[in-house]
Formats: sequence, C-alpha cells, structure tokens
Amino acid sequence: MATDVDVVVIGAGAAGLMCASTAGKRGRRVLLVDHAMKLAEKIRISGGGRCNFTNLHTVPEAFLSANPHFCKSALRQYDQHDFVALVDRHKIAYHEKKLGQLFCDDSAQNIIDMLVLECQQAGVDLQMGRKIDNVDKREDGFHITLDTGIFRAQSLVVATGGLSIPKIGATGFGYQIARQFGLQLLEQRPGLVPLTFDQDVLTRCKSLSGLSVEAEVGYRSTAFAEGLLFTHRGLSGPSILQISSYWQDAMPVSVNLAPHHDAVAHLLGGKTKQPKADVANCLADLLPKRLAAEICDLFGVVGRLADRSDKHLRHLGKMVNDWQLIPNGTEGYRTAEVTLGGVDTNGLSSKTMEAKTVSGLYFIGEVVDVTGHLGGYNFQWAWSSGFVAGQNA
Repeated sequence: MATDVDVVVIGAGAAGLMCASTAGKRGRRVLLVDHAMKLAEKIRISGGGRCNFTNLHTVPEAFLSANPHFCKSALRQYDQHDFVALVDRHKIAYHEKKLGQLFCDDSAQNIIDMLVLECQQAGVDLQMGRKIDNVDKREDGFHITLDTGIFRAQSLVVATGGLSIPKIGATGFGYQIARQFGLQLLEQRPGLVPLTFDQDVLTRCKSLSGLSVEAEVGYRSTAFAEGLLFTHRGLSGPSILQISSYWQDAMPVSVNLAPHHDAVAHLLGGKTKQPKADVANCLADLLPKRLAAEICDLFGVVGRLADRSDKHLRHLGKMVNDWQLIPNGTEGYRTAEVTLGGVDTNGLSSKTMEAKTVSGLYFIGEVVDVTGHLGGYNFQWAWSSGFVAGQNA
C-alpha cells in the first residue's frame, strides 16, 4: 500500500529545503527525500564554510540561460531581500564581503539549521539516506518507490542539483527524471570552474603557484575584474571562475594583469626616466615582482630598459594588458561550483516552475538551465525557484 502525501520533493539541498518548507506552510503534507546521509552538503562547504547565501545586487542579468528572461518571474516573487529577512528573523549574524556578497559571520551550518527548522515547523517529513528505486505517474498521482516503501503524491518536485562536486553526492538523477517524462535537456558542462592549460603555460603557472593578483579576464564581449590565482593546475580565482561559464572550447581568453594601468605607457615612460633600470623592475611597479620577472622571461624582454627597443617594450606592455591564453579545458565537475545547462526552460512555466506537459511535475534549482554568476547568485536562484514551486506544488 502506498503512503499518501501531497508533495514529494526529491533533493534536500538549498532549493529542496526551501520548497519543502514553503509548501508545508501552506498546509501541504510534504515528504522531502535525499539519497545522501548528510543534507545540504553544498551549503555546508560553500563560501569557505561560511555560505555566501545571497547577493544584494541580484538581477536577472547575473544569470546564464538559453532563455535569459526565464528567471525574472521567480526572482520577482522571492528576491534577495526576502531571504535576508528570513535570515534576520532567525537572528543569524552576517556581513557583506564585497560586491554585494553576504556571508554568515559564524558558519554555513547556521543556514542549514535555519532551513531544517523551517521544515520542522512546517511539518515536513525529512528522510535522508533513502534510495529511490522508481518514479512514475498514474491516474491517481505520482508513485515514488523508495527502499522503505511507496509514496503517492499529487505533486513531485525535482531539486536534485547538477553534476558538480560528485564527492558530496551529486548525480544526474534529475536529468534522468526529466528524460523519463519527455522534457528536453540542454547540454551540461561544468561552470564556475578553474581553467587548465598546456604544458608551456602550466609550467609558468606552477612556478607562480599561490600568487594572486587583481585582473580583468574577458571572453568575447564579457569580462570580469576580480582576483586571479595561479595554481599548480592552471588558473583559478573569481575572475577565472566567472569567465569559465562563458568560455567555449579552443577559444582564447584575454587576461589583463594590470587593469588600472597602461603598461605600454608605463614601460616607455620608465625608459625615458630611468633608462638603466631593469625591465622586470619597472614592470614590478604594476605587478608582483615574481610575476613581472616571469612575464618578461615569457615574452623575451629582459635586461635594461635602455637596451630594449620601443617595439619590444610596446609588445611586452600589450601582453600585460591583453595576454591571450587558450585553455585546454577545465578541472571539470570535481571542482566546478555549478553545472551549466540542464532542463530546458522552454518546457517549464516561469511563474510556477511546473512542467508544461506534465501536470504536477516541477523542476527547481541547479537541475534547471539557469546558472548564476559567482557570489551568492546560485543560492538566490535556489531560494527563489524553490519558493515559487513550494507556493504552487
């Protein structure tokens, strides 16, 4: 015999917890189920363990999707200020780090505890470590077969996340359900992920491993001016993670290592004022000394300024402000913060998150083809899409 509930939410992450508590507050009988033993692991590890839970500057333009308008309705119905009000009600201390990014003062566990308490107060039945053997829809509703029994529900919400960080339990189960019910999927790939390079560039990166600079990294018409970090595997840091969501295979990215300076003018000016100065020392006015020496060596412009032609100095300066690099890939889902692509938004209602062709079936959060910029935007999408589905499921 099946146990009757009103709503089954699969996935006890950010979007699933928000959806379950919202539906429960409407008086719906909600089962929230997850295959993992620990809930909300992505929340727990986010923001260096302090959870960058939203961004004060959240706007639709901060999200990537094949349909850039899709996210607007959900963000209108439940915005960043609504979630901040929830955090305030639970008396969680937080601070703005930079660029509108809000972090817990103490721990990401504060956000998890808040969401669990919200679910408990709404009467949600939360079951962790449950294997889902089968999902199907019959005339009397959805039948969800767990390893502990069968549940029948009027509504099914898929909040299973993407493929990012498999070591904490990420799977493609949500895409499997979408395919089962005939929804279209857009190609998935890692987003907000470090970029890797061929051996020549990698050798340079290794020698500079651990060095961080403010840089502007661009791809085609998109650019981000934030920190760049050299690692033993390639390039990382906020500016690289941001551009990785836009980058396409075999295409170059532009790295401006001195975004607030004209490196050509600085080098030529240095040649006039201090012709006996070393090129690398002159460049070290704009860059960390190790990086300046490595760049000079890379482009073969070394020695005294006076001994180098203006042409060579112009070339070096141009490379500092527009270093063209072709990544050979990314670090993949192992370290990617998000998954790009997913359930095609053309198959969903932007007002409710319900599948247009399957009554009672909803998709929310990362499993959907909506991906935010770095800095709390993806959590805000989880809260917004989760709230909207919870209001309607």
